[in-house]
Amino acid sequence: MSRSQQQPTGTDTRVISADGTEIAFEQSGLGPPVVLVASALADRSDTKKLAALLAEHFTVINYDRRGRGASGDADAYAPEREIEDIAALIGHVGGSASLFGSSSGAVLALRAAAAGIGVDRLALYEPPFVVAEGDDAPPTDLVQQIALLLAEGRRGEAVKYFMTRVQGMPGVAVLFMRLMPKMWANLTELARTLPYDIAIMGDTQQGRPLDAEEWKGVAVPTRVLTGGKSSAAFRRAARALTEILPEADHRSLPGLNHGAVVMAPKKIAPQVVEFIKG
Repeated sequence: MSRSQQQPTGTDTRVISADGTEIAFEQSGLGPPVVLVASALADRSDTKKLAALLAEHFTVINYDRRGRGASGDADAYAPEREIEDIAALIGHVGGSASLFGSSSGAVLALRAAAAGIGVDRLALYEPPFVVAEGDDAPPTDLVQQIALLLAEGRRGEAVKYFMTRVQGMPGVAVLFMRLMPKMWANLTELARTLPYDIAIMGDTQQGRPLDAEEWKGVAVPTRVLTGGKSSAAFRRAARALTEILPEADHRSLPGLNHGAVVMAPKKIAPQVVEFIKG
């Protein structure tokens, strides 16, 4: 019996990453293992509903990325540390697993697969590459602006800046979030990890074609999902990615937008189940 089958469902436990950081996760369900990789400004609470749906078919590892929720962190950050975190989780379930990632979490999942750490399949929702001139790209001084706001302790302003200038969210939507104390408190707590997601994206949001060399290590079956109500830039990015990966396809899901993983998990889950089951 594999470790994934032995683990009781619904438990909160931890693995130790290569640098000694504790990574907290909840394991549920039985079957082939799937690790859920959250987006920017998100922790495992955002993927909890999706995890419950997938647990009807798989062993689901829903974890807090480092610096978030119950997971630890280290003084120095590099995307490689987060890949090591995923490797530790994959090791926990027996040495191989599929990954589901959304937004910048999808790009982290891609980087993990490229690193050759035992990824079986990749299901990705709207990796936010910017591959065409004219598509909205983050400000060129994004790194500096976020670093300055965080250094000044202005976490709320960092969240607002990222949501409006990077995610393209209307200012009124951010104002509405501010009126929900629990949600806003969680977002401002997660603001310190914004530089992590910016580092994960690297230079892939500059309106240039993807560098095939950067992703040549991703040789596993991959499905890229986009929402029909999202910006066309996400579909362009998805098509660009599928063109450079050897085993990738793209599906657009009517009626969904970039927040679908949280807001409409019942429409995302069937696509993930169908793909991972093969």
